[in-house]
Amino acid sequence: MKKIHTDKAPAAIGPYSQAMAVGKLVYTSGQIPINPASGNIEATDISSQTEQVMKNLVAVLEAAGASADSVVKTTCFLADMADFAAFNEVYARYLPSCPARSCVAVKALPKGSLVEVEAIAEIK
Repeated sequence: MKKIHTDKAPAAIGPYSQAMAVGKLVYTSGQIPINPASGNIEATDISSQTEQVMKNLVAVLEAAGASADSVVKTTCFLADMADFAAFNEVYARYLPSCPARSCVAVKALPKGSLVEVEAIAEIK
């Protein structure tokens, strides 16, 4: 096992790592829309928050030697399922290969974010 870390994504806000690589797979922790430069959530709408989440996710994947194209499964969490269509518009731009996915609504997400995404990807 190898712990993955990059300064291009937010540092963990708890006792976990950004991702763990095991063999040819990387398992990311859920990414929320924290801007890694400021350490804050700056975006206020679902589209902008999803954009930041996906940038963070791609940075972690790349730090592990994977990419958006090598994602095989994501788990997505939305604070409001009414945001599903807007979330999908941004998500699809980053993951056009359409990996397997679960998407659920949750009562609350860390730091009041509207969206969180985690992924499993193949390391190239």
